[in-house]
Amino acid sequence: MEKTFPVVGVGASAGGVEAFTQLLSSLPADTGMAFVLIQHLDPTHASMLPEIVARSTQMQVLEVKSGMPVQPNHVYVIPPNTKIGLSDGGFRLLPRPKTRGRELPIDYFFESLAETYKMRAIGVILSGTLSDGALGLKAIKSEGGITFAQDETARFPDMPRAAVAAGSVDSILPPEGIARELERIGRHPFVVRAFIKNDDGVAAPAKKGRAPSKTDELQSIFQLLRSATGVDFSRYRPTTIRRRISRRMVLNRVEELDDYLRMLKSKPAEVHRLYEDILITVTGFFRDPEMYQVLEATVFPTLVRNRPADAPIRIWVPGCSTGEEVYSIAISLFESMGETGMNPPVQIFATDISETAIEKARSGIYLENALVEISPKRLRRFFTRTDGGYQISKSIRDVCIFARQNVAVDPPFSNLDLISCRNLLIYLEPGLQKRIVPLFHYALKPQGYLMLGSSETLTTFPDLFSPVDRQHRIFVKRPGARPFIDFGHRSPMKEEAREDAGPGHQHRHTGLDLQREADRMVLNRYAPAGVIVNDALDIVQFRGKTSPFLESASGTPSLNLLKMAREGLLVELRSAVVKARKTGSRVRKEGIPVRQNGGVQEISLDVVPLREGHQGATYYLVLFEETHRKSGRREARPTPRALRIRDDQAIVKLEQELAVTKEYLQSIIEEHEAANEELKSANEEILSSNEELQSTNEELETAKEELQSTNEELQTVNEELHGRNLELKQLNNDLVNLLAGINMAVVMVGLQGQIRRYTSVAEKLLNIIPTDIGRPIGDLKPNLDAPDIGEFVNRVIATVTPMEREVQSKEGNWYSMRIRPYRTLDNRIDGAVLAFMDIDPLKRTIEQASRSRAYAEALVETVRESLVVLDENLRVRTANRAFYQTFQASPINTEGQFLFDLGGEWGEGPPPLKILLEEAVEKRESVRDFEFDIDFAHLGRKTLVANARPVKLAGEPASLILLALEDITERKIAVEELEASEAQYRRLFETAREGIWILDARSGKILEANPFVTELLGFEESELVGKHPWQLPIYPEPRAAERRFHALRDVTF
Repeated sequence: MEKTFPVVGVGASAGGVEAFTQLLSSLPADTGMAFVLIQHLDPTHASMLPEIVARSTQMQVLEVKSGMPVQPNHVYVIPPNTKIGLSDGGFRLLPRPKTRGRELPIDYFFESLAETYKMRAIGVILSGTLSDGALGLKAIKSEGGITFAQDETARFPDMPRAAVAAGSVDSILPPEGIARELERIGRHPFVVRAFIKNDDGVAAPAKKGRAPSKTDELQSIFQLLRSATGVDFSRYRPTTIRRRISRRMVLNRVEELDDYLRMLKSKPAEVHRLYEDILITVTGFFRDPEMYQVLEATVFPTLVRNRPADAPIRIWVPGCSTGEEVYSIAISLFESMGETGMNPPVQIFATDISETAIEKARSGIYLENALVEISPKRLRRFFTRTDGGYQISKSIRDVCIFARQNVAVDPPFSNLDLISCRNLLIYLEPGLQKRIVPLFHYALKPQGYLMLGSSETLTTFPDLFSPVDRQHRIFVKRPGARPFIDFGHRSPMKEEAREDAGPGHQHRHTGLDLQREADRMVLNRYAPAGVIVNDALDIVQFRGKTSPFLESASGTPSLNLLKMAREGLLVELRSAVVKARKTGSRVRKEGIPVRQNGGVQEISLDVVPLREGHQGATYYLVLFEETHRKSGRREARPTPRALRIRDDQAIVKLEQELAVTKEYLQSIIEEHEAANEELKSANEEILSSNEELQSTNEELETAKEELQSTNEELQTVNEELHGRNLELKQLNNDLVNLLAGINMAVVMVGLQGQIRRYTSVAEKLLNIIPTDIGRPIGDLKPNLDAPDIGEFVNRVIATVTPMEREVQSKEGNWYSMRIRPYRTLDNRIDGAVLAFMDIDPLKRTIEQASRSRAYAEALVETVRESLVVLDENLRVRTANRAFYQTFQASPINTEGQFLFDLGGEWGEGPPPLKILLEEAVEKRESVRDFEFDIDFAHLGRKTLVANARPVKLAGEPASLILLALEDITERKIAVEELEASEAQYRRLFETAREGIWILDARSGKILEANPFVTELLGFEESELVGKHPWQLPIYPEPRAAERRFHALRDVTF
């Protein structure tokens, strides 16, 4: 299915529903785009998200089903407990796997979106926690797509901030602003119109807007990039370059390439942005795990086996990007060495032309979702937790050396055991690949390994490398191969200009190209055979069939011209070359007999000097031409005259050869004499130089002594610095562990309030992320009801006066905010330290204690009993209102007084209550229900009941006594009167001469009978108690008696 419309992936987590509705409500219904909403959903519950977002848009909202096609102007929502991808223009629905750690559905969909829709992929990250989506946005940006993140309006800004920190975001806007940009992008000619394929197979608009192509404008862009960055992109894959330029044109609202070229010329910052865009690559830890298994099983054991203990393993990773592959190789190598028990030194060189990528790789800090391919065992062994995610352990970082290098220009490393160049060559044109691969061959040791990406091959270099594992693209260097290596930099701009001149220029060259082809065919058919040799007479090129004149000599293979010359050719050939070298002009020799195939062949020889440029090296073109052949077959017997002629010819030939030999020997003599003169002159110069060297040597000896002295001083200083370094390292470790160990939010800021260091607890409390280092603390939006933190910090720094305040978080928790000046060892103020102590439990306890105290005081004041608190000397500490009313006293006259000096007369001698209270204090026992009498002057005699117990309060040196006094005078009088009345009633009941019995009103049974009844009826009292009266034989009609009882009970008279 042709993907002619953009697809917008929108990811969110906590707070995402609100952000979704804000985004969709600001979008028109005809953007021509498809929208896919990915949110972290509860896998165990049905989702109401489709119904919710449908209220805020006129577009049709659908829940994704497997195989559902993607259509423009539709909104698609992820179902619960699934993750979705894209394939063949439709959705691919997969069950949510049960794996370790958290799920990353946004990253998964964004990566699938980038792979499927390329530059028509758009990624948006809205409100959410943690960092899901950051890597997915990077994949979209790498394929030429456009990315957005929500600004500080996000309720939960962690996900947008993580994406921004990863360098994956093009624009940071509120949801409404993102909607406006999407609407604008939807109208851009590179996006909205149907696309066709140009000659290079690159999508281009059918109507308005000219896609970037290999034109003069594109060459000018390359020139601007090379001038600004030093990198020549003219030999990079054109599809990638054009995709990146198109992306920048969309972001900058430019529709024509010449307009964008003018923007580049007027805005140098845009040149650097384009440069960074071109360099975006997607990498990861342990991509293609099977390849690393092959490394551990095949390559690494070979590198370690029989290696001297001091010989380092040297590895080079060109195009290392942000370092994930470098560290993966290092981890895999260390694990492999651990299994073998060997521990040779390791040097891993990692290079890239992006300084930004090198800095990130050198720090070794990665987001948590970048480590999904790392096993828990590797995570514990090779990573440490940091505020920004995870950092590669120092032992791994120490062996990895990162540097900026352009592999197309800069010289390579040497004596390498392994080169890992994965997915770099696919971005380069074949011409540049042919230059780089021989450099890799040169850089490797014999039997060194080369590892390429899954889409890269070495089919054009079969003589340089042999395959070790074709499936995983692992090769080994072939011994003996000597490719031509170009260490210099030839700018491809001129060549490309010649290749890519305009169509008219190509048309003018058509006839010339035909002529060259015809010339080439004629030369191959009729031109004499020959070779091109350098100044050392080594053959650099064969031309035509040279086997009748040259042959390989036995022994070590050699391409030296003189060693390959056939019998009879050597002397004349050497003479001709020497003469051509001396005169600098063409030299021809004729009638040279050469033995071949048992016969003799006369040839002619031409040596033509060739010079490469005005000051380049000199080469020689040697041409061979057959003239007359003397057969080796037996002929008729010659006549004497013929014999004389042949002998004369032989003599002439020998004389010619002798003359040539004399001429050659004379040239050798002259050369030797010239060389002798040069040697004499050189000897004199050497003698002079020797004297100078002796003088220099004496100076060097003096300098050596000075250097030794300086070296000793430096060693002393170095030892001191080493000791201080260890101390600083220990202090730094202590500080890191202290900050990590205390469960307190601590932030250290500089003089301008910029954040320098903070604890993990401060992240959530103050909304700090790693990229906030260096930002003023006043710019933060903390989760505290304290908007003036920046002003507080500035005031503390200015006044050098600590400040403490109680602040409350948005969740309702209380903190004690303490701000103190940051003092250096030399008593300089260099910022401030903010500490937030969690006092919420203390605050709650104080409030609860206050409520409990108020409740207790109300309760004490409300009870009718007299309550008094005494100290160990029985002096009054405090009392309630009932006590003051009972003793007719006031608090002023009571508190601090001896108890038994208050009120009335306690009796003669020590009061018994006093004795009991003293024993209670001494033995820590309670006094229960002690009754005593006391005479009050105005109230008379009172009877009181005392209850007391010792109380131990915090902060009191001795126990206190809580004494409760209850006035039972009236109750005692009432009891006495009730007892007297009871006695009178009992006398009447017992002595009455009337029959009286008492019945239970509920059951009607007899409870008690007086003596007259028992005497009258003749029953014992025990025989009557518990029976109904109508059960006794005294009623003629028992049923009537029973009814009368019930009627009487109902009346209740």
